[in-house]
Amino acid sequence: MNKNIYESLTNEELIKKRNTLKGVSIGFGVVFLLGIIAFIALLSIKGAKGFPFVAFTPFIVMPVTMLPLLINLKLANKEIKSRNL
Repeated sequence: MNKNIYESLTNEELIKKRNTLKGVSIGFGVVFLLGIIAFIALLSIKGAKGFPFVAFTPFIVMPVTMLPLLINLKLANKEIKSRNL
C-alpha cells in the first residue's frame, strides 16, 4: 500500500489536484476569517454577557476541518517537488 496517494497520479492530474486543494484551502480560510470578523463584531455590539457558548462551535470545528485539507496539500506539493515539476 502506498504511503503517498499522489504517487500513482499523472503529472497533469497531480497539478490539477494541487490547484484544487489550494483553492479550497484559500476559500475555507477566507470564510473562517470572515466568520471571526463577524463574531468579533457581534461580541462588540451585543456584548459578551448574554452570548451563548454554542456560537464558539465554528471556531472549534474549523481547524479540525482544515487539517486534513492542509495535510493533503502538503503531500501533493511534496510529490510535485519530488518529480521536479
